[in-house]
Amino acid sequence: MNNPQPLIAALAGAPEIIIGLVREVPPQNLKRRPSPNKWSAHEHVCHISTIDAPYLARLELMLSDPSPQITPMSASPEEEAGALLNVDLDEALALYVVERARLVKRLRQLSEADWQRTAAHEEYSYYSVWIMFRQLLLHEMQHAYRIEELRLKKHWL
Repeated sequence: MNNPQPLIAALAGAPEIIIGLVREVPPQNLKRRPSPNKWSAHEHVCHISTIDAPYLARLELMLSDPSPQITPMSASPEEEAGALLNVDLDEALALYVVERARLVKRLRQLSEADWQRTAAHEEYSYYSVWIMFRQLLLHEMQHAYRIEELRLKKHWL
């Protein structure tokens, strides 16, 4: 099994990176979409702020159910249409910090056996607690990369 400590540390540190990144986006560009069907920096970070609670619920399911079934998560049609543009950024960032601290605290309590717990996932041939939280970090960093791209767009200056 992989050592969960670097993963936990990365998850714990992600809010500082992402909040710093989104604060670098010029205010006039925060809600600017690069195209009608692509999210703005504001939408990316607001989406990230809502993800920890469902992952924590998945974790508890995987730890308590002998045959857990995991349903894929995706953005809602409302989110895709722009609903996240109406979310208060400061409130979303505060929620992200609180929820991430709660998640990290729970991850630090897991045993080696807990990290190896598995579940059936509709999209994957194999799914474990380890994989789930590695994917959370990768998902979050993918959104962070999109924010960085938007922050640096030359023709938006």
